[in-house]
Amino acid sequence: MSHPRVRVGLVSPAGPPAPLVALQVRLARLARLDSLMVPDHLQSPFPEALWPEMTWLRGSSAHSMFDYAATLGWVAARAGRMRVGVSVTDPIRRHPVVVAQTMLTLSHLTRGAPILGIGSGERENLEPYGLPTDHGFGRLQEAVHILRDALAGRLGDFEGEYYQLRGAVMGLQAPLGRTPEIWIGAHGPRMLELTGRFGDGWLPTVVSSPEDYGQMWQAVRAAAVRAGRSPEAITAGLACYLLLARDEREVRTLLRSQMVRYLALMAPAGAWAKVGADHPLGPRFGGFVDMLPERLDPGVTREAMRSVPEEVAAVGVMVGTPDDVVTRVRALAEAGLNHFSPVLLSGLVSRGNALHDMHAYPAIARRLRSGR
Repeated sequence: MSHPRVRVGLVSPAGPPAPLVALQVRLARLARLDSLMVPDHLQSPFPEALWPEMTWLRGSSAHSMFDYAATLGWVAARAGRMRVGVSVTDPIRRHPVVVAQTMLTLSHLTRGAPILGIGSGERENLEPYGLPTDHGFGRLQEAVHILRDALAGRLGDFEGEYYQLRGAVMGLQAPLGRTPEIWIGAHGPRMLELTGRFGDGWLPTVVSSPEDYGQMWQAVRAAAVRAGRSPEAITAGLACYLLLARDEREVRTLLRSQMVRYLALMAPAGAWAKVGADHPLGPRFGGFVDMLPERLDPGVTREAMRSVPEEVAAVGVMVGTPDDVVTRVRALAEAGLNHFSPVLLSGLVSRGNALHDMHAYPAIARRLRSGR
């Protein structure tokens, strides 16, 4: 029986030691992955006080994060035919023209078009550093307009509420066929509309079911049609958290782990409501975009984690055996998904999981890419 073919990548957290990044690139190339992206974080979503309870790695800081631009410049020289990119940045910490320059530079260092994953920003990367957290959608909307002009080499004047350009130029242009693509991290109606109108790709992170994914994807496609664009030109992606298990017994163990229970808290209240549960942080909690990990009281957080029901422990995170994952991704592919690029976190739970991931994920990728 044949299934839709899915391109497969990986979002790989990048931090010290540097040789670990080199190992991840080599393994991704050996697995013939289609893409390798890195996050853009000033701090991790995991609180330092709880980090030792979630991982076997000792002496490491949850917040030791490499700069994405410098990292991708290094990765680009070693990526071969893999596409490289960021998943995701925002237009607040870096001006959209600066982001465009970074991505155009990468287009000269790689063999494929770089992927610019971008969203409206997360509080953890903004508020503690004195950066604005208001009007995230409005800022992103203006930034996307500027980015599209900058990547096309047609900057000039721009008069917006948040950004202004006066005779701006961008002489740097991408080589033929390698113009960076803008993939928007969108979940809500306005963001989905923006993706359909201007995005080259859609990159959600929290999806509760194939039906949920399909409904959002149809909203993107409808927006593209209204804008006079072909929906087929937009990549339907997914960058969820993924934890791989060796068998069903380990699936249950992972679902009860501190890592997965915390990740469940990072899913928005609306995602909990879709499976009939109340979020312990309140009905208006926006999930990972609202999380300020170092302001969480460890005791209160542990209590909230204990309250996560098993049936919603996998909200916002995919947990399963390789067969489970292939089945679930294929169901999402039937709903439109064509580029799967998860954040693989099971290797943080135990050394055994890390070793299992090195063999299991390439096998998953081969099955998804072949459609068999």
